[in-house]
Amino acid sequence: MKRFNLLLCKLFIGTLLVWLGSVLVKAEDPYLFYTWTVTYGTRSPLGVPQQVILINGQFPGPAIEAVTNNNIVVNLINKLDEPFLITWNGVKQRRTSWQDGVLGTNCPIQPNSNWTYQFQLKDQIGTFTYFASTSMHRASGAFGALNINQRSVITTPYLTPDGDFTLLVSDWFKLSHKDLRKRLDAGYALPVPDALLINGASKGLIFTGQQGKTYKFRVSNVGIATSINFRIQNHTMSLIEVEGAHTLQESYESLDVHVGQSVTVLVTLKASVRDYYIVASSRFTKPILNTTASLRYLGSKNAAYGPLPVGPTYHIHWSMKQARTIRVNLTANAARPNPQGSFHYGTIPINRTLVLANMATMIYGKLRYTVNRISHINPTTPLKLADWYNISGVFDFKTIGSTPTIGPAHIGTSVFNIELHEFVEIVFQNDERSIQSWHMDGTSAFLVGFGSGTWNETMRKRYNLVDAVARHTFQVYPLSWTSILVSLDNKGMWNLRSQIWSRRYLGQELYVRVWNDEKSLYTEAEPPLNALYCGLAKRP
Repeated sequence: MKRFNLLLCKLFIGTLLVWLGSVLVKAEDPYLFYTWTVTYGTRSPLGVPQQVILINGQFPGPAIEAVTNNNIVVNLINKLDEPFLITWNGVKQRRTSWQDGVLGTNCPIQPNSNWTYQFQLKDQIGTFTYFASTSMHRASGAFGALNINQRSVITTPYLTPDGDFTLLVSDWFKLSHKDLRKRLDAGYALPVPDALLINGASKGLIFTGQQGKTYKFRVSNVGIATSINFRIQNHTMSLIEVEGAHTLQESYESLDVHVGQSVTVLVTLKASVRDYYIVASSRFTKPILNTTASLRYLGSKNAAYGPLPVGPTYHIHWSMKQARTIRVNLTANAARPNPQGSFHYGTIPINRTLVLANMATMIYGKLRYTVNRISHINPTTPLKLADWYNISGVFDFKTIGSTPTIGPAHIGTSVFNIELHEFVEIVFQNDERSIQSWHMDGTSAFLVGFGSGTWNETMRKRYNLVDAVARHTFQVYPLSWTSILVSLDNKGMWNLRSQIWSRRYLGQELYVRVWNDEKSLYTEAEPPLNALYCGLAKRP
């Protein structure tokens, strides 16, 4: 009996040590602390001084270089003359939609005040960005890189590169964000941008590497309107990652990157020692915009020369065909050691289908953009606060329908109610002649199909149900449709929006409430102690 009791005691102590070990491991995830001051400043990206939005005096803003599961703490001080928020594009915010930084989840940070974001980069790797989500601030700067590297214990499906370069490609207007906003408020669409920038510059940037070495290029489209094509003179690129998913390592001479999207490529310096053009050009615009930087081989004495490498311009089917070649690497690890292909999404029954049709229309004599004929407006009380505190009259689940309707367009607050863990099919129907870019916060979704014309159920036969890439931002080609499949396993209030910022500003967005009736810290965190309250929401 004594031996038996001793064995039980050892088992209990062993179990306790394992539990304590797991707690300590979780507690050891490092914290990265930042203090960011947001101000106006003057820069000359097009050779002429103009007002931009700076973060800690930088344009673009400071890069966050992190590792999977790092905890990020950003004390943001707003020195602008307008309320301000930053959103973390592609960060899933597991259990913490309170930190998402959009008007449906957060009260804005008022001028001359501050607020501290705190969130974990839980089980994520890859190339991401952050940018201002309020008003049209994003058009004047206030964006930056957020790179999440893998933990040392997790292998990558490629050898460690010899260097790492981040390129933030943006379209740019000579007009300030306030002038652009005035134009939209008056009911007019925005013109074609004036230029493209790489890391805030229209020319002169140099990225230096050594012949024979391989470098990682992280390329993100942080613009507000324009798809781009990216290429490097006399070099091929091996695609390795898209928005947190390792891909099959196909080689490309150029890559399309649509608004809000990010890609990561490897480039081996195999050419002769000199400089080579790095080119970003606009897609589907008239005129075509170009911007360049230089890839410099160490020891080069010759500047880049010769014609710029040719890229696609208006070729829609070229882009669609290329997009179909981007597939997930089923055997590679992601942020965890289990292979990406272990989640067999193609075998999961669909619980619900949403068909979302965008449209430009006139409401009260002014241009608005709609989804299923509803042009979204954000109430003064954030939807998340209204939902958590059961504040009535802020939103309902009847405003927007699950499929397109016929009839007049309306202004309203669009929210879908989805049960936690439902597996949802979302179809983006674009009957306009301009390309669309859609983003969903709080998750990644499998981009399973796209095609020309109007979607119907027979289109499911075309879906890639085996190795579609999971990403957060999805292009929808003109007069075409795009379908995604998503497991909504992250409780919260999540923004589903156009990444084309004028469309989002004038109503092309909605929210998805992912919910169940169980209040548990395992599925959703309580409101942070420093949460801001506004509208009908009062601090308890």
